[in-house]
Amino acid sequence: MKWRVHSIGRLCGEAEVPGDKSVSHRAALLGALAEGASEVQGYLEAEDCLCTLAAVQALGAEVTRKAAGHYRIAGGGLRGLSEPADVIDCGNSGTTARLLAGVLAGQPFWTLLTGDASLRRRPMRRIAEPLRAMGATIVGRAEGTRLPLAIRGTATTASLRYATPVASAQVKSAVLLAGLVADGPVTVVEPAPSRDHSERMLRRFGVRVVSEADTVTLTPGPLRATSVVVPGDVSSAAFLLVAGAIVGDARVTLHRVGVNPTRTGALDVLAAMGARIEATRPADEGEPTASLTVAPGALRATTIGGGALIPRLIDEIPILAVAAAAAEGVTVVRDADELRVKESDRIAALARELARMGAAIEERPDGMAITGGRRLHGAAVSSGGDHRMAMALAVAALIADGETVIDDVACVATSFPAFADTINTLAGTTAIEIQP
Repeated sequence: MKWRVHSIGRLCGEAEVPGDKSVSHRAALLGALAEGASEVQGYLEAEDCLCTLAAVQALGAEVTRKAAGHYRIAGGGLRGLSEPADVIDCGNSGTTARLLAGVLAGQPFWTLLTGDASLRRRPMRRIAEPLRAMGATIVGRAEGTRLPLAIRGTATTASLRYATPVASAQVKSAVLLAGLVADGPVTVVEPAPSRDHSERMLRRFGVRVVSEADTVTLTPGPLRATSVVVPGDVSSAAFLLVAGAIVGDARVTLHRVGVNPTRTGALDVLAAMGARIEATRPADEGEPTASLTVAPGALRATTIGGGALIPRLIDEIPILAVAAAAAEGVTVVRDADELRVKESDRIAALARELARMGAAIEERPDGMAITGGRRLHGAAVSSGGDHRMAMALAVAALIADGETVIDDVACVATSFPAFADTINTLAGTTAIEIQP
């Protein structure tokens, strides 16, 4: 599937972004491990999160769709899962694969996990090592560091204090989930705090979790069914916020966006660049939310880096690179080598594809330098099967001269299926034409 994107002069209106992907995954997994039936509203009905729902169903949880984004998940408790009858396909979702591996480390049966071609290339050593230390058997490709992986858990995992080499919410969450059936407390120490959705939701399900700076400790125990309201995904919102900041005549308001402090690094960077973003109507239903309104303004270059900042915006760097291309001066992204092992090598992809549109980007081992202020032009570009690359290129095309054709955009269904429709509605015209 392709998008044909035309430049626009106006972007105005109100919208809601899809449910937060990270929160949706965790709601499904914890609902399956809880005793009783949990109600989840605002669940992201995109491919990645639907893979997680299918996975918990395959493991014996009862999942009922009550309405759009509203699910009832009946779990059988920590010991209530059962060996699946078939291979579990995680699709393109690294979160599904890594967090599910943590769940399976505490289940005394074999499960085989696989995924699409992109996911089978992504590293799994970072979760395999601590889970093996907790007693799980993990075998598979590349000495058990690439999908497909076969996992046999143990009924009681070993207590562990684990120092992660990188700040990763997926690694932290995998260890904490395995620790639910441990023989003692489980502690994860990170070089910098990563997103804390797992800790917040574990507490909501009744688990004792203590967070202190860069250290998280979980005390094993059962989960009680509860209700979860999933906020709008700030990672998805970032694409619309940057579009509103760079299109000439714009005023866009996004409602119920999750503003968890561990996820709002992109908002901080945009503010440093001079973007005019106002937060109103704060609320908290387990995760803090707000309505965000953006209007265009002159953007200036900044530096994006530092150990504490990058984990708070790692998924938003593709769209921040587009903002940097529209800003005056040279924006430097550093300490972001994690981008090379995402759905694609995003450093190389951004440098290659945005350059085709006239942007000046110097690729560096752990990031890039972007010289902004150049007029972009339409070009033939490709997402490389990466949903965030596809949407970032589309936003860049909204201010480019001529037509941009973006190849391989079906991947956007993994996180923001209505992205093109939302842009077109806000633009009041067909800015993004969808073609087979």
